[in-house]
Amino acid sequence: MEARLLRSLVLVAALTSLAASYRTTNFVVTAPSPRLAEKIGRAAEQYRRDLAIEWLGQEIPRWSSPCPISAQVAGHLGAGGATSFVFHNGQVGSWRMSIQGSELRILDSVLPHEVTHTIFATHFRQPLPRWADEGACTTVEHSSERARHQKMLVQFLQTNRGISFSRMFAMREYPPDVLPLYAQGFSLARYFIEQGGRRHFVQFVETGLRGGDWVAAVHQYYGYDNLAVLQNQWLAWVRNGSPPRQQVAPEIASREEPQVLMAAAAGKRQRPAPNLIYHGEQEGSPSASPDQASQVARPTAADPTASGGWYPRGSRPVAGSAEPVVVTQPAAPNRHQAVRQQPLQQPLQRVLR
Repeated sequence: MEARLLRSLVLVAALTSLAASYRTTNFVVTAPSPRLAEKIGRAAEQYRRDLAIEWLGQEIPRWSSPCPISAQVAGHLGAGGATSFVFHNGQVGSWRMSIQGSELRILDSVLPHEVTHTIFATHFRQPLPRWADEGACTTVEHSSERARHQKMLVQFLQTNRGISFSRMFAMREYPPDVLPLYAQGFSLARYFIEQGGRRHFVQFVETGLRGGDWVAAVHQYYGYDNLAVLQNQWLAWVRNGSPPRQQVAPEIASREEPQVLMAAAAGKRQRPAPNLIYHGEQEGSPSASPDQASQVARPTAADPTASGGWYPRGSRPVAGSAEPVVVTQPAAPNRHQAVRQQPLQQPLQRVLR
């Protein structure tokens, strides 16, 4: 009897040790140990404050209810996360965040990325364009993660997987080949931020969301006449190795043949086949039609697929693996879900107004 009781107590203690909670002002963290729960909770609050000041110039208000964070921390886990929330009547709430990975990668990449999603949701109170949301969130990650996206970008441009800016700015759904969207989104967000800073970027997104005319917003905030000119200048920057903006040559012929620029960015000679980013667009043609511009990332209650994201939990490739682990993780239909990029699964969300 005593042996059975002892075994039961040991089992209860073991199960209890698997999870511990720590409450802060805006987060409730569940993690494998009290130390990790407290460390993640304190870091989340610090990121929430510091990143809000960087992006918005001020802290965001305390949430009416805390955001639960479920953390799986282990060295063998691929780093990734998912954050969901609900927009309703101009408000945002019902937060949920799940993160995983090594302790180091959670603290220097996954957590700041996911917290930035919550800052944007609190500030904008509507979904952002996919490229802008994910691109901006990736800029706050550790340098090793940013370098990984940069490496993928070059690979995508070399293998005909680039996305024209006219198409990328108009996207309201994830493309089947989603990883290039994240790589290009990160690169373009960095390109913009290095020209005007984070707060200027936020103002640009606000203007684009408000009017739906992203071509006009690009011209107003960054001086490019249209998306074709922007794309050509960005490609020249990528071709030069994406150096700090002050090292970029100030003039690039705005009507230079797009195939030449893309081939140069990819480190290849020009080919007669359709270029790697432009698909069917002609030199000097408008980069986006009025209909496309009006559709850019302006989801409605009838558009249940718009969202941002990072890898779903457990789906990010572990170092050395060629393919991500497939995880089936259906989202509730009334939630906006931000998950790390995953080409095999599209998150589902609905925006309530």
